[in-house]
Amino acid sequence: MEQPRVGVIIVAGGSGSRMGGSLPKQFALIGGEPILARTINAFRKALPTSRIIVVLPAEYIDFWKNFSARFEVAKHSIVEGGEERFHSVRNGIEALSDAVDLIAVQDGVRPFASKELILRTVACAAENGSAIPVVKAVDSYRAVEEDGSSHIVSRVPLRIVQTPQIFAAPILRAAYDTPFRNEFTDDASVVEHSGEKIALCEGDYSNIKITTPADIALAEAIIREQ
Repeated sequence: MEQPRVGVIIVAGGSGSRMGGSLPKQFALIGGEPILARTINAFRKALPTSRIIVVLPAEYIDFWKNFSARFEVAKHSIVEGGEERFHSVRNGIEALSDAVDLIAVQDGVRPFASKELILRTVACAAENGSAIPVVKAVDSYRAVEEDGSSHIVSRVPLRIVQTPQIFAAPILRAAYDTPFRNEFTDDASVVEHSGEKIALCEGDYSNIKITTPADIALAEAIIREQ
């Protein structure tokens, strides 16, 4: 069976406010490499023929070009991000040619997506038109009411959503041909709003999103374990 052609959009438009420091979190070093470089290289390893688009804030494009030259980073194209993540993804979609069957969208600060996870999600999207990796919730949860009271929420039906989120290219393009809404928190929410169903596939607990200094320490531990 012929493998689907996959275009990859890596969204690295965050300011890194929760991380602290002078640079956005996607440029922080883990294991001696920028987080963003590890994310890019993970997709080149899993999908060696794919075109990779990296979406960056306009003010950091030149910085990344110079900074990334110091490391071994797979070939990628850069486009300017937008006001919200939604607009950044849409800019990435517009930069991809029509010659792709699937479009994968990945958080730039999620550097541990394994080859197995990526290929599993690609296969699920090829079969169903969409695929998002999820893992079971392990914490306890409470819902807080307007009066300040709270009650336990069963974690049994809950799933933690990860990326890459992968979709048939026509489905994702059509879904993003709409105005931004505040309830668009990820690509699945945009696609679901367009009337499409979302297929789930098995995620990976090590596929963490690095957003705080504590996550850096966890990332270093994952690298040592690997």
